[in-house]
Amino acid sequence: MKSPFDVQGKVAIITGASRGIGLAIAQVYAAAGVKVVLSSRKQDQVEEAAAQIKAQGGEALGVAAHNGDKAALQALVAAAVAQYGGVDILVNNAATNPHFGPVLEAEDSLWQKTLEVNIMGNVWLTQAVVPHMQARGGGKIINVASVNGLRPGTMQGIYSLTKAAVINLTQTLAMELAPDNIHVNAIAPGLTRTKFARALWDNPMILEPIVARTPMKRIGEPEDIAGIALYLASPASNYTTGQVFVVDGGLTIPML
Repeated sequence: MKSPFDVQGKVAIITGASRGIGLAIAQVYAAAGVKVVLSSRKQDQVEEAAAQIKAQGGEALGVAAHNGDKAALQALVAAAVAQYGGVDILVNNAATNPHFGPVLEAEDSLWQKTLEVNIMGNVWLTQAVVPHMQARGGGKIINVASVNGLRPGTMQGIYSLTKAAVINLTQTLAMELAPDNIHVNAIAPGLTRTKFARALWDNPMILEPIVARTPMKRIGEPEDIAGIALYLASPASNYTTGQVFVVDGGLTIPML
């Protein structure tokens, strides 16, 4: 009997994949036999990440693309198709958070940058990928949201509202793409030890209260997110769409 987690030979595009959660997902996918196309803003960084995966026996291609640049994302998909013949899995992981403070104090440019990268980038890349998934009879789209999309993070209002939009986008696309056998789900990580979130976990005044409220008494590591991403990319999740999978050590459990 074939394993329901068998993804051997599938092709995945993963954004924000030069480090952190994106790289952890790419490594797990590659170890499972997925051909991974890694994207982030800088070519040297994605090539280095791809080289790491190749050194471990995986198949990988690094393609630089800014998540706020529609043409660059279209070129990313074209490169993946040219190299591997199609796309089966899309992981929308890239994000930005340039403003730490009250939302009403943020300059318009910071609003625009966050909205473009965190929301429109996902839309543009999904638009480019879906025809290729339709041609292959289906696919898997995994959007990396955040627990901040479920309730706002302190001084992270703009980021939080974009992640709430990612969750709603996930549900909307799940309804619209179900007839094409394309499943769309979201992962909502809690605080995770990445360079992206360093300003939070490297500050004891922020970190300690979060750990104290977390039943598992620790924050996440990038590898903690990769397992659910493999499930959502595999046939094991074929009856799963429009869902948000919270991976936060129990932080968001309602407590009296």
